[in-house]
Amino acid sequence: MSSSNPQTITVFRGFKDSGNFVWSPFVTKLEARLRFAGIPYTAGIGSPRTGPTGKIPYVEISCEAKSETLGDSTLIINALCKNGTLPDLNARLSKAERAHDLALRALLEDKLTPYHTWERWTQNFYTMRDHVLWPVPWPIRVFIGSMIYRNTIATLHGQGTGRFSAEEIGLFRREIWESFADLVLESRTKALSTKGGEEPFWVMGGPEPTEVDATLFGFVVSTLLSTAGPGSQADLKNFPVLLEYARRIQQRYFPDYERF
Repeated sequence: MSSSNPQTITVFRGFKDSGNFVWSPFVTKLEARLRFAGIPYTAGIGSPRTGPTGKIPYVEISCEAKSETLGDSTLIINALCKNGTLPDLNARLSKAERAHDLALRALLEDKLTPYHTWERWTQNFYTMRDHVLWPVPWPIRVFIGSMIYRNTIATLHGQGTGRFSAEEIGLFRREIWESFADLVLESRTKALSTKGGEEPFWVMGGPEPTEVDATLFGFVVSTLLSTAGPGSQADLKNFPVLLEYARRIQQRYFPDYERF
C-alpha cells in the first residue's frame, strides 16, 4: 500500500474507553509509535476473536477502496515502516546500537511479560478475568475465565516462569526494572545537561526516541494502571526516574489522555 495515497488507521484496543490508556503494554507501544511520528489514528474496540493473530492490538488500514487488517504490534510497526507511513526510528543507529535496542525490547516483551502474566492471571485472577472479559456475560465469563486460567498455568509452566516461587519471580522482575532505571537515569542526566526543561529523554541517550522507547513506555503505563499487578506496581514505584520518563512522554505525546 503506497504511503502517497491518503489512508486511515484504526487501532483496535480491546476496550471502549478511547480517552485513556489500556492495560495492554502492546497497545500503548503501538499508539506511542504512531504518536511519535504524528500519525493520526482512530481508537476502536475490537476483540481478540476478530483479530488476525487472535490478539490485541490489531489495526485496519483503509486506503481508497482497499483495506487490510494487520495483527501483532511489532508486525504492524514493521509493515507501516515498509509502506512509508512510519519512519524507521533505528535507521540512525549503528549496527551495535540496533542490536542493543532489540535486546532491550526482548527483555521487556519476552522476559517481563510472562512475569506480569503470572502475577495477573494466577495471583489476581478475578480482577484480571473481569477486566479482560468485560463484554462477556457472567455465566460465560466464568467458563472462559477458567479455560484461560488452565491454559495460562500450562503455558507458564512450559515456558519456565511457572516453575519459580513468587519471591524468585519478584526478584527477576525488580532486576529488569532496576536495569532500565539505570539506563534512563544516565539518559536523563545527559538530557538535563544539554536541553533541560520538561522534554522527554530516551533510553538510548539520543535526541530522539528509538524503538525501545515505545516498548518501555507501554510497559510502564501498563504496570501503573493494572490493578491485577499490585506487586509489579509497587516495584516500579521504587524507581522515580522511570515514572518521570513516562510522565514526560505522556505530556508531550498523549496530552489528551488521563494521567496515570
